Amino acid sequence: MSRFHTAALFGKRDSAAVIEALALLREHLLRRGVNVLVDADLSGAAALAASCVDIATIRQRAAVAIVVGGDGTLLSAARKLGAADVPLVGINQGRLGFMTDIARADMLGALDRLLAGEFTPDARMRLDVRVMRGGVEVFRTLALNEVVVGKGDLGRMIELEVRVDGEFLYVLRADGMIVATPSGSTAYALSANGPILQPTVPGIALVPLCAHGLTYRPITITDRSVVELRLIPSYDGRVHCDGQNFFDAKAGDSVLLTRSQHPLTLLHPPGYSYFAMLREKLHWSATPHR
Repeated sequence: MSRFHTAALFGKRDSAAVIEALALLREHLLRRGVNVLVDADLSGAAALAASCVDIATIRQRAAVAIVVGGDGTLLSAARKLGAADVPLVGINQGRLGFMTDIARADMLGALDRLLAGEFTPDARMRLDVRVMRGGVEVFRTLALNEVVVGKGDLGRMIELEVRVDGEFLYVLRADGMIVATPSGSTAYALSANGPILQPTVPGIALVPLCAHGLTYRPITITDRSVVELRLIPSYDGRVHCDGQNFFDAKAGDSVLLTRSQHPLTLLHPPGYSYFAMLREKLHWSATPHR
């Protein structure tokens, strides 16, 4: 018998195609004796309403979470689950889908293999994000992909004092700084010429955004490091986490970033290859020379 006795479903509520796929998944799971819990944000869909519950119930009862959509939808589900130890399965109905790696056309067969125990677990590190103001914590959250400390909506640069494990690195004058996990290295950091990190690499990437200087380069540090980004007066800024939520920071605030004790587990179908995924998504040559 599958250990996934209860499954939670997540997806975008304003997409008819996603709602259709979720309804199909719900019926498929119920026929196989799996309890189904649906994110309450989808309660407006008649085909799903009967199974909708609040997120606290999902955190407590779900053995697996199935997400239909793109990477943004998966990030949203991860944010809702918080520190709960619920693994995620991603069914791609978005664009690139670096983490939602099951094709929509294959989802029922992949789901049956999952229920039969045929999957590969993939633990992804997250960042613990804290904003300190005068020695007092004023904001805290988790980030799976990246944290961006930037200028907010204003059309000017900010200045950040950057420290790693308490040691001064530099003062950065730029649009901001991306602090990315290996998962996030193929997201916003990639567009800023940051390095791609294999998910098992124990590192954190610091990627400056449009630095006012030619020598500020991305750097990868150990995942055991404590990163501190202090907004130098009189520059306010904004802290973005996974593009999902943000906090307006004030001049003098410090953003502290460390590896979270609560990783997120992704479940991949048999035969999953990270490098094959990169070749497909980034349109690299897929034919090796013999």
